[in-house]
Amino acid sequence: MPTVLESLNSALLRALTDNQEVYLLGEDILDPYGGAFKVTRGCSTSFPDRVLTTPVSEAGIVGVAAGMALRGLHPVVEIMFGDFTTLAADQIINHIAKFRWMYNDQVKLPLVIRTPMGGRRGYGPTHSQTLEKLFLGVPGLQVLAPAALSGPGGSGSPGDILYQCILKSDQPTLFIENKLQYYLPVSTQQDLKDFILTIESDPRDGPSHTYHLAIRGAPPAQLTIAAYGYMSEIARQAVLRLAYEHELFTELVIPTRLSPYHVDLIQASAIQTGSLLVVEEGTLTLGWGAEVLARVSETTSGQQIRFRRLAAKEFPIPASGPLEEQALPGLDHIILAALQLSHV
Repeated sequence: MPTVLESLNSALLRALTDNQEVYLLGEDILDPYGGAFKVTRGCSTSFPDRVLTTPVSEAGIVGVAAGMALRGLHPVVEIMFGDFTTLAADQIINHIAKFRWMYNDQVKLPLVIRTPMGGRRGYGPTHSQTLEKLFLGVPGLQVLAPAALSGPGGSGSPGDILYQCILKSDQPTLFIENKLQYYLPVSTQQDLKDFILTIESDPRDGPSHTYHLAIRGAPPAQLTIAAYGYMSEIARQAVLRLAYEHELFTELVIPTRLSPYHVDLIQASAIQTGSLLVVEEGTLTLGWGAEVLARVSETTSGQQIRFRRLAAKEFPIPASGPLEEQALPGLDHIILAALQLSHV
């Protein structure tokens, strides 16, 4: 099984091979270093003319890439840490996301901005945040976060989604990768002995998928858990412990598209189970989970569904390992929240 990192690296190399208009830009991405998290390793050796190392200027990198996309190229930007997307917010929100409207749909922007988010590495408050919620709901920008899952033939894998975004999508994409998720194996149904894996896609959602996990042979679920990115891996562990230790059976719904977002699959599961727990690594207030719960509650009038949110504490991420563990939602936090919700 390839890891998420290997899947993404393979996708970059394949995109560079398949299309001469693909360019890769970022800080310290040239070999032998190959990027801070090694996702770009090998790319500059194989394609020295189309892998460009840049100055330390996120606004400059993203601005140049926007111009390249307007000229018909397919640039892929690596921002070394997701915290630094804030330095390119003006380019992303005020320009890139709006160009198609400003130019009466006469231009396309096949631009992908990749960046690692998340904590649990002891990097401290300015290199450990989960900030994608700052970009959710921006018209014209899609925000994706892959999971460590895959369908037959690699469909729906992190690399497959990235490849489709680079070559098949004509709208700008913010592609969120979690630091700990890089080292997870990309699991298929054959690897998930305890689960039944269903992968669904929506024509409205382009190169993204929603995964549905249920324990094999279990009775009807009493709770739906919705999570994305690395939190979906922790939630998958929680699903097993809840079943085997507490006889609380749950379904896990994992979207890869965060914005624009459709809650249909989460909603359908929540209607069946009667309870919905949303889990995210970003801070609680005004986050992805709040939006999901708002939409589900608005469109399920008359349905008796219990809701609960779980997210990071409203505090800068500590550099101390034990404090960071308390600040971010973990396995025990998910289990406790699920048990409390099931007993409401």
